[in-house]
Amino acid sequence: MAFFGYAHSSLSKEVKQSNSIEMVRKKEFYGIAAVALICFLLIALSQKNPSHLHSRPVSFQAIEIMDNDDADSSLIDADDTLSHISIKEIINHQRNRLKRDLYGYKLPGNLNLSDLTLDTGGQPIRTVIITTWRSGSTFLGDIINALPGNYYHYEPLLDYGIVQIRGPPYADSALAVLKSLLNCDYTDLTRYLEFGMSHIYLFTHNKRLWSQCDAYPDYCWDPDFLNEFCKLFPFQSMKTVRMRLKLAEELLQDNTLNVKVILLVRDPRGTLQSRRHRDWCPGVPDCDQPQHLCSDMVADYSAAIRLNKLYPSRFRALRYEDLSLDPYQTTEDIFAFMGLNVPLQVKDFLASHTTINVGGVSSTYRDSKNAPFHWKNDLNATEIQWIEDNCREALKLWGYRRTDGASDLKDFYPLTRYDIN
Repeated sequence: MAFFGYAHSSLSKEVKQSNSIEMVRKKEFYGIAAVALICFLLIALSQKNPSHLHSRPVSFQAIEIMDNDDADSSLIDADDTLSHISIKEIINHQRNRLKRDLYGYKLPGNLNLSDLTLDTGGQPIRTVIITTWRSGSTFLGDIINALPGNYYHYEPLLDYGIVQIRGPPYADSALAVLKSLLNCDYTDLTRYLEFGMSHIYLFTHNKRLWSQCDAYPDYCWDPDFLNEFCKLFPFQSMKTVRMRLKLAEELLQDNTLNVKVILLVRDPRGTLQSRRHRDWCPGVPDCDQPQHLCSDMVADYSAAIRLNKLYPSRFRALRYEDLSLDPYQTTEDIFAFMGLNVPLQVKDFLASHTTINVGGVSSTYRDSKNAPFHWKNDLNATEIQWIEDNCREALKLWGYRRTDGASDLKDFYPLTRYDIN
């Protein structure tokens, strides 16, 4: 009985297993049939409308979505593609973004935003920095560019190479480029734009433009887009290290520009010491020879006296050392010269960029009180003597003391007063 009971139990289990296998096979059959039916339907549908299966690429949003009260019919749909976003849509978004960014910022006098944009028939507040290589212009340029609503023309003469433009043969073409940019007219700037395509840092310093270039590269070098985009901004700043001050008088003479010019000067010992760290400078006379640098400083001093007399409200000279030693007060003075208040964003920039050394030789994160005087440690006595012998007049005119062969420069303070009145 025991054996029979065991055999009966085994037989019962085999029957159950057989039934289970049968059920699994049926489920597999129905599953395969269902998949086949779906595939058949998709093939039939694709033949009827092939484009249905080609999904559009996922787009990305370069411009922040506006608050609801700023929304308008030009909002870019979340599933829109780059090719479907028009220049007009990008311009409309940037226009609304500027209104938001400048909300609460007090404009000079009783002016409205529309009074300061070419887009609405107004005239922007334009500021041009004239200086030379390694004289602190990146730092000053970035201070002004921290201003909300600023459009930054960074080194517009970059394609001219390592050369100082003092007159013919480059003066006329260089000034034409500057004027075109200040008027937001990129139409005839083919050489400038072609150079920028392979040297993108021509545009990357203009962070408000580059945010759109990064997202919409097809538009970035398009004159039609650049003309419209540039005209939205109430403030324009420019800095160039390749043109001497006397040529800037032509910009000041153009009343339609109403430009303000800042000459930025630096101790030639500090300038030449800083240039040694750049591989593009050695062997280029306009860059590595103190006599060329200091001859330009003397010429700039004469031009500064003239421009200060003719355009006292639209020209000023500034030493890099004075900006570095007292960045907050000097920035207040610069913005007062521009007719503007110092916004919180500029104060934040100063707070983060003037206390510690971070980055390489082109970084603007510096201990600003020590940055101008590295030459005292990095140049040897022979090098200092060589520069001073070639720069006697320039040092005297711009208020820089000579070392007179002192062996210990630790406590040497190189600054005295200067006067361009």
